[in-house]
Amino acid sequence: MRAFKVLGLLLCVLVLGSLAMAGENSMGVRDVSRVTFVAPMRVGTAVLPAGDYVVRHTMEGQEHIMVFQRVHSQDEVKVKCTLVPLKEKADQNQTIYELKANNERVLQELVFRGDSAKHVF
Repeated sequence: MRAFKVLGLLLCVLVLGSLAMAGENSMGVRDVSRVTFVAPMRVGTAVLPAGDYVVRHTMEGQEHIMVFQRVHSQDEVKVKCTLVPLKEKADQNQTIYELKANNERVLQELVFRGDSAKHVF
């Protein structure tokens, strides 16, 4: 019986630690988010097909990098971004893009709910 209590306490500590690690970092953004593009989207020099993506915010030296990885695929696209502080935490996700004359969508900004900064490309 005592072993179950110790095991349960250990599992609670692990879960709380995981939640703390998955939260915001010191820059006010989550390290990992998800985004869905309903149409092909130009991100930097690459065109991403419509679909669901896992997006990771990473650092390479002093540069902010967004890594887009399509769900169920190993293909990645890395793009530099700039973090711009928001007045308050975002209450919803936003995908802001420019529509070019040839109907090409070019990603301009990403905002993820709960973050206190937006990603500008």
